[in-house]
Amino acid sequence: MKISTRSRYGIRALISLALSSDKGPVPLKEIAAKDGIPFMYLQKLAAPLVSGGILRASRGINGGVWLAKPPEEIKLSEVVNILEGPIMPVDCIAEMEDCFRAPYCASREIWYELKTAIDGVLESNTIKDLADRQVRNESLQADMYSI
Repeated sequence: MKISTRSRYGIRALISLALSSDKGPVPLKEIAAKDGIPFMYLQKLAAPLVSGGILRASRGINGGVWLAKPPEEIKLSEVVNILEGPIMPVDCIAEMEDCFRAPYCASREIWYELKTAIDGVLESNTIKDLADRQVRNESLQADMYSI
């Protein structure tokens, strides 16, 4: 099971916006170039993030996107759900009737625990948390090369 490119790129773009929140609207082309995200792909990600209330967008010469709410209020679970839907390690977590063994299946219990753990991590981390980590990691890398 992997988190898709949609979520990885979407979260990467949101971190970038959190780190440049004082700039006003940021053009998608700027985010794409800075973060190594294909521009056309980023355009497709922006639409559901706007309709999901994570981003705001404006067109025109000074247009771009910006966070619709403070980064500390944007949980990773919200972003992943908008871009992918709920994470389900196996189908029988959501639809017990898909498998006649589901009511007594021991491995289903483990898949449910896995889903609960993933949901917990995504729910307890925000875009601000990741932006702070990004700043810390970049600082550590700069310190490493300044020795």
